Amino acid sequence: MSKSVLFVCLGNICRSPTAEGVFRLKVAESKLANASIIIDSAGTGAWHAGNPADSRAQAAALARGYDLSSIRARQVKSSDFDRFDYILAMDSDNLDHLEGMSSGADYSGYLGRFLDFAPAARKDVPDPYYGGADGFETVLDLIEQASEGLITHIIQQS
Repeated sequence: MSKSVLFVCLGNICRSPTAEGVFRLKVAESKLANASIIIDSAGTGAWHAGNPADSRAQAAALARGYDLSSIRARQVKSSDFDRFDYILAMDSDNLDHLEGMSSGADYSGYLGRFLDFAPAARKDVPDPYYGGADGFETVLDLIEQASEGLITHIIQQS
């Protein structure tokens, strides 16, 4: 089985790199461990392109065993709609942006909110950038839930 997943937030330094790191480890520990799963993240904006994940996101993730140190921010590209089976936005604003990018394209993959895979959770992963450390913990809690749900979904679809 071969699948590809792209996580998208605004600047690709907090939420989407956290999702990439968490999902990567969860996949490695799951029944999908031997599957070919491409996992990446991007931002709808290019302000932080080439930069590592926010140091607070890295610290919170590392405390739970997720290493984000190799992830570098990039901006989502129209070619991503050709490369990824799942394009998952962290919130409705980024989903609106992605839907605008995909209009007119023949995208046959899944385009939606990441938290659609965590039914008990809210719809949007809140942006922790301007808040305190507890915001990064909330983001991790939500992303862990949605990652488990996405893994279950991919297994059921195969």
